[in-house]
Amino acid sequence: IKRLIFSIFMVQMVCVFYFEKILRIHIKNPQKIIAMKNLLVPACLVLLLWSCNLSEIVSKSHGDRINISDSTEYEITISDPGFDTWYLMHFSPSNDYSNEYYHSKNQLAVSNWNDYFIRGRHHLLIDSNIYYDCSVDYGIDVNRKLYWYFKYAEEKSGIRLLK
Repeated sequence: IKRLIFSIFMVQMVCVFYFEKILRIHIKNPQKIIAMKNLLVPACLVLLLWSCNLSEIVSKSHGDRINISDSTEYEITISDPGFDTWYLMHFSPSNDYSNEYYHSKNQLAVSNWNDYFIRGRHHLLIDSNIYYDCSVDYGIDVNRKLYWYFKYAEEKSGIRLLK
């Protein structure tokens, strides 16, 4: 998505730049307008094609099962300074759950978190809304870390997010 936004911005900037040049040149030499168009159209097409190649889809068939991998990756950044230490002390592979488990628990916790935010409760901890789209698979790493952050917030502040 970043590449798409960047390429749209670049196409706009190129079009504005060439449009200004065409207006200035049009008065002096109309033949240069055709030359500018011949350069502008391919440049815009190249930028548009480059931006449309946002995700690499690789399909491999295994029997009747097809795996499709998308280059879209999600990342979570938690700025609470005590979380990383707490996470290292409390998480271990022996108490790991499935992505589906984390996903369902996160839906509940995000709902509670946003409810607290809207009501203005626990404003020292909850100072922003969380956008968590339930139809998106953020992957186990993001879901796991978000779940454990909610556990950390529950333990640190005593509020109920996951229940």
